[in-house]
This record gives sequence, structure tokens and C-alpha cells, in this order.
Amino acid sequence: MQNKVVTKWKGNTLFESDNPSGLTLNIDTKTEMGGSGEGLRPKALMLSSLAGCSGLDVIFILKKMRVDLKDFSIDTIGHLTDDVAAIYHTVDLTYHFYGNNLDMSKLEKAVDLSVNKYCGVMTMFRNFATINIQIENHQL
Repeated sequence: MQNKVVTKWKGNTLFESDNPSGLTLNIDTKTEMGGSGEGLRPKALMLSSLAGCSGLDVIFILKKMRVDLKDFSIDTIGHLTDDVAAIYHTVDLTYHFYGNNLDMSKLEKAVDLSVNKYCGVMTMFRNFATINIQIENHQL
């Protein structure tokens, strides 16, 4: 299996990148670096991919467990090295679950399965960064 993505230069520092789904997104840099700020920043996009991959897993698992969520979000903070070609050395993920009478053990199991078994992006990140996980159960 493979994925192909085509990324086209649109001028200045703006790029448009497609996706196997057929959707596109813009990638750019901040204005202080000469960009127009019209797109997502590449390194932050990596964090979005990480949270999105894990979030999809967690939702699928919790649906199978018949957990009735009212809302769900993931805060993802990437800590960069000071190198010229900076990389993430540590990533903190906080999973926020909102609902009535949510079973913490089910939330923990869903996150654990995603983090340690199903999320391929998480597995890739572990090759270069320490991953810290926190779970917040917000009862409504």
C-alpha cells in the first residue's frame, strides 16, 4: 500500500498539497519569515496528523464500547530542539472527553489501544520524540 501526495508551489512561500481523499490544503510560513500566513505550517501539520490519527482510533474504539461522548478534543504540544533543522523531541497529548458518567477505565483503554497499537503516526513519532499522554474526563 502507498499514499501519493502532490504538492504544488503557488508563489512566494505558499504551497497547495492534495491528499488521496481528493481534498487539498495550503502550507505556508508565518509573515515574519516572508510568508503570507495563508496556510498551515508544516511542523504543526505533523501534530495535527498525530492527533487526527489517534483521535480516529479513539472514536472508533469508544463507539464499539458504546460510550456516549458529548464532545472530544486533543491538545497536542510539540517541543522543538534548538537545531537549525529543529525537530520535535517531546510531544504532550492531552485527551479531553466530555459526557455524562463517562467510565474512566474505558477512556484509558481506548487511548492506550490507539497510542500503543493502532495509530501508525504515533509509532512514527516514537522514532524521534518522547510521547507524554494525559487523559481528562470532563463530566457534564
